[in-house]
Amino acid sequence: MISIYSIAAVVLAYLFGSIPTAVWLGQAFYGVDVREYGSGNAGATNTFRVLGKKAGIAVMTIDIAKGYTATKLAYFIGLSVTGPQNSSQFINYELALGVTAVMGHLFPIFAGFRGGKGVATLFGMILAVNFTAAMFCVLVFVVVLLATKYVSLSSICAGFTFPLSIVFIIHSSVKSEVLYGMCVCILILVTHQKNLERLLKGKESKVYLFKKRQIN
Repeated sequence: MISIYSIAAVVLAYLFGSIPTAVWLGQAFYGVDVREYGSGNAGATNTFRVLGKKAGIAVMTIDIAKGYTATKLAYFIGLSVTGPQNSSQFINYELALGVTAVMGHLFPIFAGFRGGKGVATLFGMILAVNFTAAMFCVLVFVVVLLATKYVSLSSICAGFTFPLSIVFIIHSSVKSEVLYGMCVCILILVTHQKNLERLLKGKESKVYLFKKRQIN
């Protein structure tokens, strides 16, 4: 059922996702467009590399909040339309809104459609849809990051953790959630194609969370 509320929720989800946190924060507080440095990506990872830990944490937190808030706009549509919370129909609405926010992050209208890779926003969406699965993703991300210092590799491993935890640990009965988990893997691989190439060549940049990074 399509209503004015569901249409408004989709538009708002895209606009939330389109907030170019890294670009605006970098320009407002550092006079720097992060897209002109490092990997050229307007996301939290490149912000860590270019502007340091404080800026990186701020961007990551806001980007996660974007995905979470956009996904929870399903409540705005109304339970009479979406069905009860935790029903497959409600989860489908959450997934649709979350994906819209991620697309907004990838192609932000407020930043010339030059966005980030959507990992933090994607995590915010996962956090909203399935908190338990999100925690497994966090665990894998942290372990891999501490072991390798590669955020890209950590993101890829965390992305694959989501569908695996949904199927083999949580045993979700919502088919769309499982299908979405598979799409997450594909999206992560597509957006990290260049990172994978650099990893294979041993040229991928590392991120040191406890060491201040300087702009080159």
